[in-house]
Amino acid sequence: MIYDIRHVTRFDYGASVKFARCNLRLKPIHWSGQTLESYRLSISPSGRCAPARAEAGLANVMRLVVEEPVRHLVIESVSRITVDRPVPMPSPADPTLARIAATARASRDASPAGPASYMFPSPLIPLDRDIADWCAIDLDPDRPCLDAAIALARRIQEEFEFDAAATLVDTPPHDAFLKRRGVCQDFAQIMITGLRAAGLPAAYASGYIRTIPPPGQERLVGADATHAWVLLWCGADLGWVGVDPTNGIWMAGDHIVMAIGRDYAEIAPIDGIVLGSGAQKMDVSVDVAPVVAAMA
Repeated sequence: MIYDIRHVTRFDYGASVKFARCNLRLKPIHWSGQTLESYRLSISPSGRCAPARAEAGLANVMRLVVEEPVRHLVIESVSRITVDRPVPMPSPADPTLARIAATARASRDASPAGPASYMFPSPLIPLDRDIADWCAIDLDPDRPCLDAAIALARRIQEEFEFDAAATLVDTPPHDAFLKRRGVCQDFAQIMITGLRAAGLPAAYASGYIRTIPPPGQERLVGADATHAWVLLWCGADLGWVGVDPTNGIWMAGDHIVMAIGRDYAEIAPIDGIVLGSGAQKMDVSVDVAPVVAAMA
């Protein structure tokens, strides 16, 4: 499937901003099962962009510097990407969780995609005994890794309620766990907490998911959103396998990976500093459109 993705972020400032320096992680990365065909980034009314080295994780980082006073700032990211990723098929022959944990501990792969960086707590995903115990029900060490991963993702999807008003971007996983409600970021962080507590390498994936409108209704342009899910390292043969606890499904042809890190703080689409006074309002519009469907 080929997708056209348009991601627009608009900032409205209560007073003139004299200087801003931001990190933009809006360009999808090259990852297994997807190929970036084209990309365009535009800043309005002004701004200077240059590539920057990713501080951590797997991300395409652009540094944006605004040096002229502005009251409004619009950042538009446009991508075309081909996704050809099969749905994983669990097998009794898959390595067990115990084997994955042991293999990860013995790994000497220090690359950004190696398992070592994703086995331990991170700033936004600390150790949590309550979450670890709850997740452990599905994480028997002798269970095949893919079977365990999708079982845990589906239990989160079944037992937690999606509620955009329940949490904020900085809500700790423990709080969302106690409420049994939240958004995709919360569900991903809860699942990652449990996997890491079991000694398994688990990464936070940020990107997009194709949304299909209800029967008889048209797609609403700009009504999509960024999405978050989990990557579990399943050994050298299977590699990183994606699971989506918000929807209880695998990462497959409807998922587009934008960035991968230990948690959201490393791969937020936009972060940085702004020098100015007054309030700030941010509006985000995302559109994920299948090219084939648009041509039909």
